[in-house]
Amino acid sequence: QVQLVESGGGLVQAGGSLRLSCAASRIIFTINVMGWYRQAPGKQRELVADITSGGRTNYADSVKGRFTISRDNAKNTVHLQINSLQPEDTAVYYCAAAISRSTLITSPTYWGQGTQVTVSS
Repeated sequence: QVQLVESGGGLVQAGGSLRLSCAASRIIFTINVMGWYRQAPGKQRELVADITSGGRTNYADSVKGRFTISRDNAKNTVHLQINSLQPEDTAVYYCAAAISRSTLITSPTYWGQGTQVTVSS
């Protein structure tokens, strides 16, 4: 059973930064796309950033310019650098992985357990 394990969440003041990390418990050769979802209280889960094995990235409009996703293919790890945090970024952030971006968007194959990010004003 493959597990995605997130780390790096926490409580931070508005304007601060966090770096989230996600590591797969073992190398998964069928993973081509990894990404980060978030779910705020009372809201639907949304995909905020994703990255292919080739390094192509995509970001939700709400996070462009503030979030940066990066990946280490050899270690099957993905990171999310979050700058200029705002209270509306408060959410549980989930790592996800899939064979394709379309699968990542519709039904990711692998999910992490989530890490809480709380931004105080």
